[in-house]
Amino acid sequence: MRSADIAVVGAGIAGAGVAAHLAPHASVVLLEREERPGYHTTGRSAAVFAESYGPPPIRALTRASASFFEAPPEGFGQLLSPRGILMIARDDQRHVLDGLIAELSGESEVALLDETALRARHPLLRPGYAVAGMEDPRGQDIDVAALHQGYLRAMRAAGGLLVTRAEVSGLARDGGGWRVDTADGPVLAGIVVNAAGAWADGLGQMAGARAIALQPKRRTALIVPAPAGLDPAPWPITVDVEEQFYIKPDAGRFLISPADETPSPPCDAQPEELDIALCVDRIETAFDLQVRRIEAKWAGLRSFVADKAPVCGFDPQVEGFFWLAGQGGYGIQSAPALSRLAASLVRGEAMPADIAAQGLDAAEIAPGRPGLVTPAAAAP
Repeated sequence: MRSADIAVVGAGIAGAGVAAHLAPHASVVLLEREERPGYHTTGRSAAVFAESYGPPPIRALTRASASFFEAPPEGFGQLLSPRGILMIARDDQRHVLDGLIAELSGESEVALLDETALRARHPLLRPGYAVAGMEDPRGQDIDVAALHQGYLRAMRAAGGLLVTRAEVSGLARDGGGWRVDTADGPVLAGIVVNAAGAWADGLGQMAGARAIALQPKRRTALIVPAPAGLDPAPWPITVDVEEQFYIKPDAGRFLISPADETPSPPCDAQPEELDIALCVDRIETAFDLQVRRIEAKWAGLRSFVADKAPVCGFDPQVEGFFWLAGQGGYGIQSAPALSRLAASLVRGEAMPADIAAQGLDAAEIAPGRPGLVTPAAAAP
């Protein structure tokens, strides 16, 4: 039987990050259900660092993560590379674009572009498709693997232990702490951190915690060739303003997605033919690109609560059970700040001052916040 001060369940970006920050201060066991960490959402992310992307709490966490990404600690390597971001709008979507720009005014360095400027940024955009767009020049590609592995190395260097093939089958209070039954054997811990991704609500139910009504949603991605003779490397990621698709250069090819958000149970998500066909149709409609061959395809789960903000904090009803869930599609770009914030809260400390300075209120991401779930969904 293993014992630790803290058991972190889930070794994706959330669990790895918080474990790395906790390990210098406490004994930590990081439990992963799969044979390798990051198999699900983290390992299937096409992450871009975008301070203009996501609801207000996510944008605050992303801004607070910028310094980490720009100057990573030793052991992480270079994490960012330039990748501009375009949000494009058809004429019928112009009001959505105007609202987004107004919301971001004074917060991010975004600019309104007309159709001519859009087509200069992305030469494959079909004439007449988009009438206007928003450019975020601070966008960057994130090396997800380097970030994730950097956290795992930091955790191990501080004495933390990663245990794979350790799916949790039971969770119960044991004296003043927890007994966590896993496929690798039981673990005794004073605190359990629930970073189980799409499985987080199920783990909460094992603990007797109030459900957060977490909804995993499937997203599909494809890799397709670029037109012969074109090098798309300098082009931005281009996203429909209502997130109906995106197209991103990827090693001389394109990564494309219908930006689907199909409700799904927690699972090893796989792409469905209807979503693949929808993706191809949307991309070919907006861009002068014929998809004749699909070189790779996959799907992943992005898990949301009702307001699309993360859930980070101790459960208000169950002692020693800490939620770190619901990062949705923003978990990579916000990971440096959110993992540091979570570690501070687990240790009973205040929110770090630099994160608070970005305008984040801990109540906005707390498990017990009003409106997080309906009374019916909250029943354990």
